[in-house]
Amino acid sequence: MGEMGKAMGLLISGTLVYYHCAYRNATLLSLFSDVFIVLLCSLAILGLLFRQLNVSVPVDPLEWQISQDTASSIVARLANTVGAAEGVLRVAATGHDKRLFVKVVICLYFLSALGRLISGVTVAYAGLCLFCLSMLCQTSQSLGNCVLKRGNGEILEQEAHSDT
Repeated sequence: MGEMGKAMGLLISGTLVYYHCAYRNATLLSLFSDVFIVLLCSLAILGLLFRQLNVSVPVDPLEWQISQDTASSIVARLANTVGAAEGVLRVAATGHDKRLFVKVVICLYFLSALGRLISGVTVAYAGLCLFCLSMLCQTSQSLGNCVLKRGNGEILEQEAHSDT
């Protein structure tokens, strides 16, 4: 799936989460439980349908496993992210880097003021929309550059043929 497909999938998923949490006034835990209930029921219905139609499933879902390397990689990335954030906050809190301290205080104050004005779900959804928009812009720029290069190449080829 290309970058545009990822951005659109992320935007659609984010919109559904935003609707569930903001307009239905439901919690994120409620959303996860609803999703798991729908997935479980769908898999059960598909299993019964496959059994009735005598369709063999090539992969048994009970045998799906995550490798030890993948699990270690996921935990290592999470630990690195948390460690980096903790390191930045520790340096800012000690006051050794005055610019970093001021940046952290301004960001926290801005987020605090924004949190009083708008719900957290709305802020998260707006951030998701901006992220998807940036992904779409990067994709469209790379497509635009490709089209421009192709167009310029065709023009250059036409000029070279006309010179000879």
